[in-house]
Amino acid sequence: MNVFLAQMKPILGDTEKNLKKIVEIVEEQIEKGTEIVVFPELSLTGYLLEEMVYDVAIDKVPEILLELSKKISIIFGAVELGEDLYHYNTAFYLEDGEIKHRHRKIYLPTYGLFDEGRYFKEGDSVRAFDTKFGRVGMLICEDIFHQSNPYILGQDGAHTIFIIANSPTRLTDKGLEIESVWESICRTTAISNGCFTVVVNRVGVEDGVNFWGGSFAISPSGDVLKKLKQFEEDGQEVSIDKKEIVKIRFASGSCKNEKIDLVLNELRRIKKSR
Repeated sequence: MNVFLAQMKPILGDTEKNLKKIVEIVEEQIEKGTEIVVFPELSLTGYLLEEMVYDVAIDKVPEILLELSKKISIIFGAVELGEDLYHYNTAFYLEDGEIKHRHRKIYLPTYGLFDEGRYFKEGDSVRAFDTKFGRVGMLICEDIFHQSNPYILGQDGAHTIFIIANSPTRLTDKGLEIESVWESICRTTAISNGCFTVVVNRVGVEDGVNFWGGSFAISPSGDVLKKLKQFEEDGQEVSIDKKEIVKIRFASGSCKNEKIDLVLNELRRIKKSR
């Protein structure tokens, strides 16, 4: 499958302009024959919403995106008003005119400049799902920093794990150290699960917070296949070839001989001891 990484700069709280931009990008990719287009976390709304969460939440996906998904599969992020009337930071996968899957962010960072736990409810499931391009999984930003999430998706049969993100710039004496952290985590995810890992991070500035972009895709062997620009909007296509997964999974025993029962038993023991 041909995947387009749409590294964009959403406008905080302006769902109308963000939707227009998303639609324009999707229509361009339909013309180019792209099969999946992936947008960042909360691409419909912007990130530092605080009290605006209430105003920008959607209880149904915009009809125009569902219509376009008949021609191209779409991953995007939005504030979702759930059936329980709580708000979620949600990734949607649209295909053939319907919502194929939704992932509600599980780990809501509430430290430093982050305050998600105050405005969102946590998701409660991590599941891979079938698409016409194979079995995939989705995670949102902080979710990938908890190794249980990609592990579950790998054991649930995911060929590709898509991570949409709003990762802010944090400079140290080593430079943009967060970039190497992200790449290390996602390279480990790809190698240990024998899958492709695709990350789409946003750019732009909100209330003095800068987002660094640098979206990338990693092969099952851990090679960086594509890397987008830092600090500016960008978009590039990457080819996801199932043959690469087959090669790695044939050569490596770690992907097929995972001892799930052992993991479950040990986790029960650890939980009991706490």
